[in-house]
Amino acid sequence: MLDLDHEVLIAEELWDFLGGEGTYADLLDAFEQAGIELRSEIDSYFAQFK
Repeated sequence: MLDLDHEVLIAEELWDFLGGEGTYADLLDAFEQAGIELRSEIDSYFAQFK
């Protein structure tokens, strides 16, 4: 049995624990920026699966 309140970290709690306070927000910003900059390449890649 797991004590979910004390033994399991997910999302913001996990990333801020691993990298320090604010890490989760920084990761979200980085992925958003990468998505914006690479949008055309991402769209082209997934277009092959339609």
